[in-house]
Amino acid sequence: MALVELIPIGTFLALLTDQVIKTVQAARDLIQEESFKTLSEYLSNIIPVLEELQRRQLKDSNAARQALEYLEEDVKKANHLVEKCKNCSRFYLLLKCRHIVKEVQDVTRDIGRSLAALSLASTEILSDISDKVNILHNEMQKAEFQASQSQVRIVERLAKGLQEQKSDQNFANDMLEAIAEAVGVPVEPTEINKELESFRREKEEAAERKEQAEVLFLEQVIKLLSRADAANDQEEVKEQYYRRVQTIEKYKQDEYIPPLKSFMCPIEQTAVMVDPVSLCTGTTCERAAIESWIISGQRRDPETGQYLEDLTLRPNVCLRQSIEEWRELNYCLKIRSAKGKLLSESNLDNKEALMQLQELIRENKINKDWIGIEGIIFKIVSLLGSSHDKDVKRMVLITLKAIVDRHVRNKDRLVESGGVDRIVHCLGRDPSISKPAVDLLFDLLQDGSGWNAAILKRVTQQTSSILFLVMLLNGPVTESAEKAETILLKLCDDDDNNISRAANANWYKPLINRLCQGVELSRISMAEVLVKMELVDQNIKLLGEEGAIRPLVEMVSGSLESKKSAFAALSKLSNCRENKNLIASAGGVPLILEQMFSSHVPVPVPAIIRASCSEILEKLSDDGIEFLVDANGALLELERIITDLLAIQQNKALSPSIRKPSLRALLGIYKSEDGLREKAVAAANGVSVILTLLEDADPEIRKLAMNLLFRLAQYEPQGIADFLLVQQRLEAFMDFLKDESPGNIQTAAAGLLAYLPKSEVELTRNLIALGVLPVILNIMKSGTTEAKENALGALFRFTDPANVEMQRMVVEQGAYPLLVSFLRSGTVTAKARAAALIGNLSLSSPKLTAMPKTASFWCFRPSHVPVCEAHGGVCSVQISFCLLEANALPELVRLLQERVHVTALEALTALATLVQEDLPNRGSNVLHNAKAIGPILEVLNWGMPALKEEVLSLLEKVFVAREVGDFYCLMARIPLVALTTQSHEDGQLGRKAARVLALLEQYSRSMPLV
Repeated sequence: MALVELIPIGTFLALLTDQVIKTVQAARDLIQEESFKTLSEYLSNIIPVLEELQRRQLKDSNAARQALEYLEEDVKKANHLVEKCKNCSRFYLLLKCRHIVKEVQDVTRDIGRSLAALSLASTEILSDISDKVNILHNEMQKAEFQASQSQVRIVERLAKGLQEQKSDQNFANDMLEAIAEAVGVPVEPTEINKELESFRREKEEAAERKEQAEVLFLEQVIKLLSRADAANDQEEVKEQYYRRVQTIEKYKQDEYIPPLKSFMCPIEQTAVMVDPVSLCTGTTCERAAIESWIISGQRRDPETGQYLEDLTLRPNVCLRQSIEEWRELNYCLKIRSAKGKLLSESNLDNKEALMQLQELIRENKINKDWIGIEGIIFKIVSLLGSSHDKDVKRMVLITLKAIVDRHVRNKDRLVESGGVDRIVHCLGRDPSISKPAVDLLFDLLQDGSGWNAAILKRVTQQTSSILFLVMLLNGPVTESAEKAETILLKLCDDDDNNISRAANANWYKPLINRLCQGVELSRISMAEVLVKMELVDQNIKLLGEEGAIRPLVEMVSGSLESKKSAFAALSKLSNCRENKNLIASAGGVPLILEQMFSSHVPVPVPAIIRASCSEILEKLSDDGIEFLVDANGALLELERIITDLLAIQQNKALSPSIRKPSLRALLGIYKSEDGLREKAVAAANGVSVILTLLEDADPEIRKLAMNLLFRLAQYEPQGIADFLLVQQRLEAFMDFLKDESPGNIQTAAAGLLAYLPKSEVELTRNLIALGVLPVILNIMKSGTTEAKENALGALFRFTDPANVEMQRMVVEQGAYPLLVSFLRSGTVTAKARAAALIGNLSLSSPKLTAMPKTASFWCFRPSHVPVCEAHGGVCSVQISFCLLEANALPELVRLLQERVHVTALEALTALATLVQEDLPNRGSNVLHNAKAIGPILEVLNWGMPALKEEVLSLLEKVFVAREVGDFYCLMARIPLVALTTQSHEDGQLGRKAARVLALLEQYSRSMPLV
């Protein structure tokens, strides 16, 4: 009884299933062989069938056991084949590809037949999946496998070469490179020699199996491939070169030994033969030439004319070896000649030498070794550094690339000659040089296993390498940019210093990759790199666009060190709007606030983190409240934020690095929305908190507080006024008012003064005593635009018509000319305020005008004194504040013509001061003579209702003068009628227009004004 019959059939099935699974896995490992991949897929499809038989408890029968035994035997054959190939040399597998594929095909078909037998033995159990099983065993029985066509072509070419007894080095190099590339073996001496050693073991095993034909074939292949450059022993190569050198020293020729006549093909006659073959007559010809000769119908010897009874072509091995030796001697001569020309100072000689070397390498790759042995690489590298000729440099780089291509020893020689530094310097040149430079560097960095670590390290040590490679990324040559990026990514792989250098050269890809994918320590390191970098706005924006923000926001949820570096980096990147938006959309703002207001978190936050958060919030608030949102874009609770920011200012123990940015954040928030200011004042007694900061020890905090108070003053002016009643505080305020340094502190102080209650007489008196008027006028002369506007606003406190003496102080300080100049060239706000101030002063003019004295006798009548047309007395700027004397009238009229509502309103108010109710004729005539009434009437066509109402009030007084009314009757009628017919909410405007119109209707044109 066989052993298998003693095993329960269920156990037998389980063992067989395991064997199939094992074979599947082994076959998958041979991924380079397509046939094994297909076999693996077939076997994988059998596994469910065997498992289903186990699940359904296959009935034990002779037929079933016999089918399983057949299947087990075939699976073992498959496993044996797989294991045998796994242990074979990759070169051997390629050379035997057709034989191996045939074996795989046979075993696949055998397994298919066994599966068919098993299907018949278990028809009832597999009934519901019988179709799938039938399809599977039919496919396997008919399976056809073919070797890769590219591999077949290599095998056929090799077999043909061996048959023709080709053994020259060029053929050996070509075959070795083709085989190595096909099976994925680097063409490097170490890897090639490993593969050849494994190949030799295959030959020994074939000898043990007494397979003589196999042994002979493998010997021929090994002998041929061993002649290839990549398989040569360096000492043997040196010996061969020096033997050739000793030979050429016997010749007198410097560069060329002419060929013997026997080297020439009698058909081609001018070319030295490459593949000489002998005819039956003994004549030797070039194979390609004689084959063409025969195909054309020739049957006679091309040299002797003898009839060719036998057309067989036999390789002339001896002649071929002689030709190869002749060629090698000439190679040596050319190499030595090129070496001499490289030492010349002539660019032409240098170029000729480089072209000679390139040609030598194209002819035979052994010349790479010989060029290296002759020490020419050092000479070429030196030329790269010393030559100033662009073409020479370009040719040097191209030549070096040819010399080191797939040649480890020459790469080492190039590095030892200082070539890396020279090549790196060429990366920064124009594309004609940088392209071959980056091509050479890329090849230099490759070795059999991937990247040459030693040369990578050498490139890293060259300080300008990263910068030049980054420059190539943005260059015009796409291929150079691609290679530069590949090199850069490798240089930055696990090298934080190189990542930092790349980032400082404005290439951020590795840094951002590390931020996104690195471990925590690496991400911290990258964030610290960001913090240390010098960045302009464009780079900051670019970092955000390339994805630096979100990983930094994610880092703030990590360890303390992670928070510290991430917040510092975010502070650095939050200078542009785009990045602020990215921080907000990533949900960063609530996290920033949580750390900043650390009283809300269980573990105290270090001051350095709170300082970074304060800086970020300051920058976010530069744009108001736009970015104070959560990840969904919903606005955060601003009142709470303001309250917490004010609370920070109350904690004087906090560092200024936290308090200052917090104050600036408050300032940004208050600038954005008026309603927030009111909330702040009400929510946390904001003005009181900020007032105390005016006495802070830090001057910058004091200035920030002044700016904030300016924003809040209109909501609690009395509290600020009360605070300033203390002499020492008021003196400090005067210092702010005098401060002309950048930062708008003077603007804020002047604006604050404009908001303070004018009813505070004591405050006004104290300000005057401290010399506030000259300071305000100085701001009006030389301050910033906004400061001038605020100074004009502050001046209202001192031009109240109820206090003529104070007005006089203002005028005596020289305010009037300044006010008139603002009418001419100020901003809209400045013009409006200047006009209003002139109006205030003009209101006092009637009571300050000196009436001319009259004498009793004509002989004692005083000399003529000019009388003011508007006020009927003696006027001046200094005494009566007369706007006519100040030449303000034309400028006020011009403001009406500019058609700006705010300035027109104040101009009208000032002009109205000229028309006194008790003596309207004077003022009316003045306005008429100044050609002001026409522009006043025009306002009725373009002004807003409030402005039109002001015009009508003025016209009611002006047209009391009959002559004036009669003169403008026709001009005024049309706009007035239009106003009376228009509907207005309260009808006030229409009624006023009707009154003016009625006044004009009383006059006739019979007495025109002259």
